[in-house]
Amino acid sequence: MKLRTARSFAFVAAVALFAASAVTRAQNGSQFREWKPSALAAGGDAKPAVACASLVSLTGYEFAVSTASMVAAAGETPEHCRITGLIPPEIRFELLLPSAWNGRLYMFGNGGYAGEALDAQGRAAFARRAVAKGFAAVQTNTGHDAAVEPLGSFAAAPQKFVDYAFRAVHVTVATAKRAVQAYYGAPPRRSYFDGCSTGGRQGLIEAQRFPDDFDGIVAGAPVLDFSGTMISYAAIQRALAAASLTPAKLRLVANAVYAKCDAADGLKDGVIDDPRTCGFNASADLPKCSGDADGEDCLSPAQIRALDAVYHGVSRRGTDFFPGWPVGAEIAAGAGPSGWLPWFVPPPSGSPPIQKTFGETFFKFIAFGAPRPSYDWLSFDLDADLDKIETARATLDATNPDLSRFKARGGKMVSYFGWADPALNPMMGVRYFERVAQQTGPSTADFYRLFMVPGMFHCSGGIGTSTFDALTPLVEWVEKGAAPQTIAASRVVDGKVVRTRPLCPYPQVARYKGNGSIDDAASFACATAERALSSRP
Repeated sequence: MKLRTARSFAFVAAVALFAASAVTRAQNGSQFREWKPSALAAGGDAKPAVACASLVSLTGYEFAVSTASMVAAAGETPEHCRITGLIPPEIRFELLLPSAWNGRLYMFGNGGYAGEALDAQGRAAFARRAVAKGFAAVQTNTGHDAAVEPLGSFAAAPQKFVDYAFRAVHVTVATAKRAVQAYYGAPPRRSYFDGCSTGGRQGLIEAQRFPDDFDGIVAGAPVLDFSGTMISYAAIQRALAAASLTPAKLRLVANAVYAKCDAADGLKDGVIDDPRTCGFNASADLPKCSGDADGEDCLSPAQIRALDAVYHGVSRRGTDFFPGWPVGAEIAAGAGPSGWLPWFVPPPSGSPPIQKTFGETFFKFIAFGAPRPSYDWLSFDLDADLDKIETARATLDATNPDLSRFKARGGKMVSYFGWADPALNPMMGVRYFERVAQQTGPSTADFYRLFMVPGMFHCSGGIGTSTFDALTPLVEWVEKGAAPQTIAASRVVDGKVVRTRPLCPYPQVARYKGNGSIDDAASFACATAERALSSRP
């Protein structure tokens, strides 16, 4: 029994590690690349008012400072005070305080089911990048250790679930502000949050629940309808279980999609600007095998039915519940054979697709409020079972379109989503923005702008211009009142820029002017798309 348990834990840990590696890219690694400190000077750099080591005295009932020590300058990272601590019950945080501080606090979000080690290579790099620009930088593990409680298993403890869902970011930034005040003798002049995927959801939660925490928020590819995403995963995996798709079949699908959709925006450039303009239909546009046969150059009826389930979305009692997946992510980018792998389809290693990994743990440990470790997640019946998960949905989802308090306090938000995201349905971002705009009206653009990125995968990568800095335009908006009319983006291959394009605030799109290189941003201008605001995929 002990051996079986050990093997089971090892397998779960391996799956969690695989899933974690897939979401380590769930953060925009291009932030700060357009940073111009001279143009955004906020009164000069501040110096510490007390010794770093003295910050251990901040320990009290609300939080404990475990360590506080100076870190010498190294490379581009300046000298700074590093403190680590604990907010009960198990929210761990790290705060880096540069000796020359620009007056701003920067917090970056988490990926997947969080629980990351604060000194993980990727997270440490994000913190150092911010410190190099003069920011105080803070992060949290959201209240659990993924190495001990992998994936969603931590949610068996209700407090840990609440911490992950919304509390951890809020109490961590409050703690960081107290430490900043103590160290520099002054509060942050401005505070910013930056996240993608789970981090994007965290940003929206902050704007909805705690609008005073941050002056500016970058919410990239937010998994804002978390529960709907997991329900969608279940529907898709049920369909694909009946008709698996090999990498070769995915190439067939990608070729058919791009043959029909690439030029739908008026320019054949290898990128689908807005997949809603295409009208791709799996039943009509894919090569079909005869009868029930299967072949290398065609798709069987069962495979086409499975694809229809992906593209048509999820309905409940005849009403649209969760959008169908837009086309575009089927294509290969870089070394991978398809953006759908390993999200929709298992990787060559034989590990389960990430949809299964993430979806199964949601239904077993989060959805019903108490663990159901033996629950068959594919048995979830949307018609009969939705009411049973209402508490989890209300706690975790960031779908509230009322941002009036965030707007009233002067907050600004930049959101982005890749149109070819294989991990999270980009229609979530579009539909949410439209709901906010419907409720708030034309003044939505005064505080909230969405930038859809053609051809971009999850938070980065793909075949589009996925390298861009969304944070610097946000800071300029907050501090100079200059709302971003475009965001400069580029496609980088093997370290070289091969294409530049402007990203436009939704519903505008970048349109070719009719002359000049299609790889040069100067050949494009933002224009209102022919297709107006529409929540239909």
